[in-house]
Amino acid sequence: MPSKVEKLLKKRPGLVQSDRMKVASHVQREAGEWIVNTLMIVGQEVPFVYKRQRCYRSLQGQQVNLTYYPATDCVAGIEFEVMRVVRIRVA
Repeated sequence: MPSKVEKLLKKRPGLVQSDRMKVASHVQREAGEWIVNTLMIVGQEVPFVYKRQRCYRSLQGQQVNLTYYPATDCVAGIEFEVMRVVRIRVA
C-alpha cells in the first residue's frame, strides 16, 4: 500500500522528496499574520521556505524529511531560487 508521500508525489509531478537532510540554520520571522520559516540545509545553497501560523521549535542541527517544489522569489527586481516546502517531518 503506497504511503501518503508516495501518493502526493504521484499526484503532483513537480514535487520532490528528500530524506534525512541536516539543517544548518533555521530562521523564523513575522510576515503579517504568518511566521515565515527559512531553512538552510547542509550541502545546499538554496533556502527552503515554509509558513506557519505560529512559531515552531528550532530545527537547527536536526535531520528532516522535506517535500518541496523548486521556485523563484523576486526581491528588488532580482530573482532568487528557493524551495517551497509542502511537508516537513523530523527524521
